[in-house]
Amino acid sequence: MDRMRRLRMNPAIRDMVRENHVRVQELIYPVFVMEGENICNPVEAMPGIFRYSIDRLAGELNRVVETGVGAVLLFGIPAHKDEIGSGAYDDQGIIQKAIRYIKSEKRYRDLLVIADVCLCEYTSHGHCGLIKDGVILNDETLPLLAKTAVSYAKAGADIVAPSDMMDKRVAAIRKALDENGFIHIPIMAYSAKFASAFYGPFREAAGSAPCFGDRKTYQMDPANGREAMREVEEDIAEGADFIIAKPAMAYMDVIREMTVSYNIPVVAYNVSGEYSMVKAATAQGFIDEKKIVMEIMTGLKRAGAKMIITYHALDVASWLV
Repeated sequence: MDRMRRLRMNPAIRDMVRENHVRVQELIYPVFVMEGENICNPVEAMPGIFRYSIDRLAGELNRVVETGVGAVLLFGIPAHKDEIGSGAYDDQGIIQKAIRYIKSEKRYRDLLVIADVCLCEYTSHGHCGLIKDGVILNDETLPLLAKTAVSYAKAGADIVAPSDMMDKRVAAIRKALDENGFIHIPIMAYSAKFASAFYGPFREAAGSAPCFGDRKTYQMDPANGREAMREVEEDIAEGADFIIAKPAMAYMDVIREMTVSYNIPVVAYNVSGEYSMVKAATAQGFIDEKKIVMEIMTGLKRAGAKMIITYHALDVASWLV
């Protein structure tokens, strides 16, 4: 008779037979950087998360390094926005300056810098592409995304991560990077990014809510799993080196299917709304934050994620010590 409980009888045995592990080296921590000086503004909807000016960034980066988390994902909040999102590809833009600052400091020399590539934080209308007559333009946006990726690479970014969901943007970015001598820079593509209600707190943090309409014409319908595989297949063919599923918790089936179908590192983005729900329930005393967060992280690894982008990263790293 099989008795499965024999392998659960004490912590040592449970540790020995555990199938999935959360590792600090696989965590990526999102960081919001904004123009200005002496800024450390809390994001009201995301307890524990702040927006930093570059002169206040060191404190947060020190925490990252001290916990052993090896990568940050940068999002920029510019002082000026316009119709064409020029702040994204300005060589003196906020992300470019932040990358140069990080790379100039010896204490951060081993920190992997990933730069999110999108126009939404830089456009006056809040959409991820150019607009004409109320329509978000696809092909006309591609050169600007490619220009942004090259600008980030010139500043010293280790990885560029296009999150815009325009068709063919990975190919455009890969071509531009290669032509500018950045054949070594990987692309971490938001390949399965759904038009989700889980993004609300992020839009407060980044100031990127659209001024009209929504993003359903370019981000994916949450009901469509097989379509996500088409998006992934296209991005891989165009040159993606990693693929991201976003959000994470409600899309573990998509993460699983990605890992089964494609031999490429899969990244789960545990997004702002997922983070804020945990924080809100914790504040009410409804849940044990550490236990819940670690169960979520383990679930994402079990689904097949190789890496996890999460606002919980620094806490998780401290719990794993």
